[in-house]
Amino acid sequence: MRSVPAAAHAYILCAVLSTVLLALPALRPGAGINWVAVALLAGLYAACELPARCRHLGRSVPVSAGSFFPVLLAAAFLLPPSAALLVAIPGALVGRVERRPAALRRIWRAAQLALAIWGAAQTYDLLGGDHAPGPGPSPIDFPLVLLPGAAGALAFCLVLTVLEAGILATAERTPLRAGWHGPVLGALLPHLVHGLAGLMMAVLWQSPYGWPSALFVLLPMYISCWLFAQYHRERTAYQATIRALVQAVDIKDRYTRGHSERVGRASVLIARELGLAEDRIEVIRFAGILHDVGKLGVPTRVLRKEGPLTPEERRVIELHPEYGHEIVRGIGFLGEARAAILHHHERVDGTGYPYGLAGDDIPECARVVAVADAFDAMTSTRSYRRARPVTTALTELERCAGTQFDPRMVHALVRALDRHGWETEVTSDEPLPQGTWGRRDRPETHDIPAQPVRVFAHGSAGRWAAADEPSAHRAGERPAGDP
Repeated sequence: MRSVPAAAHAYILCAVLSTVLLALPALRPGAGINWVAVALLAGLYAACELPARCRHLGRSVPVSAGSFFPVLLAAAFLLPPSAALLVAIPGALVGRVERRPAALRRIWRAAQLALAIWGAAQTYDLLGGDHAPGPGPSPIDFPLVLLPGAAGALAFCLVLTVLEAGILATAERTPLRAGWHGPVLGALLPHLVHGLAGLMMAVLWQSPYGWPSALFVLLPMYISCWLFAQYHRERTAYQATIRALVQAVDIKDRYTRGHSERVGRASVLIARELGLAEDRIEVIRFAGILHDVGKLGVPTRVLRKEGPLTPEERRVIELHPEYGHEIVRGIGFLGEARAAILHHHERVDGTGYPYGLAGDDIPECARVVAVADAFDAMTSTRSYRRARPVTTALTELERCAGTQFDPRMVHALVRALDRHGWETEVTSDEPLPQGTWGRRDRPETHDIPAQPVRVFAHGSAGRWAAADEPSAHRAGERPAGDP
């Protein structure tokens, strides 16, 4: 947020004033608050929120803030609502903030967490949960507090999500429904797990072993979240690797800019329509995005040649699947995507390349990418012709089903497009408009209106791009249906 709207300032001020008013009962003389527990829990949460630095690596170790929600929920189960909300404030005020304005974000985070803890503690109380009356041990009746504990965790999740939706609506003009409807469902299960861990902390805290025993609950939570953070870091590195390869291809072959991202998107539509598992769908998305990475091995003069291709140049171009397979051979997380990169120009009748595989001998993911590749090639404006309508492209795919393409993949794409539609986009050698941003799930795809493009009567760019289209890989043959 470069400048925070007045509505967001007012919203944050209301949250802060509400926090202060709800905390006043704990500050009255004779309130009977266990201040030792408040201080210990607040200090523990603050210590957890401080950016941890590894002595050997010399940098912060990223762990999600949700890793420490059990501490806050334990406070909700151990302390009265007016005292429990105080536990979150020191940690929220000293925690790491990556975006500006940092001070305002810290204040907002403190108020948001305090109100969420108050809601959890209040719900726990209303359903019969027993808070510790004083500083001494007072065992919690564990089986009977499972329901109040789960309800408290649910209240914590709901209050957090609703408050977050409010700040997004006032600060970024996000619709309220978009701000809370989806996130609350995704956060429900993790918060219930945090609630169970917080309840275990509370039970051990009030046991004869005291508060040190409660710390053992945090250890497995911290380790699991640290491992998840490591997985997230590796996944981010994988995506950066893929993005770099795609950008390199787009720079080298400007005539098909954005094609890879769209093939990945169409491949996902087909895979979902086939009912494939989510992990395979992700791999097929990678395959679609990287299917033309072998262009990096094709000489630029061949890719950009503005004249007819010689037989030797065509043979070089038809080596790009093998080049691509060699480039990604050592990237283990791609899995079967490597086979799709190698075989996406095979044909079900056995006349494709590089190995002339036929039918089910062609890997399933390669058959998916082949259809997605041809579809985007036909529906994108290229340097040698205008984009064809989606219906025309689908008709052409259906005509070639059973010879060039797997009919099952073609029919899956037809059904998926009937359900979801498709945004046709320009792919040309014209400069992209500056400042144009794609959607979050398509970072490298630019939506720009159709525009006149340079036409090469016999350009190799047209012949190269046409190789993605139905029946276009054989020398001297025009793409079926091409104007």
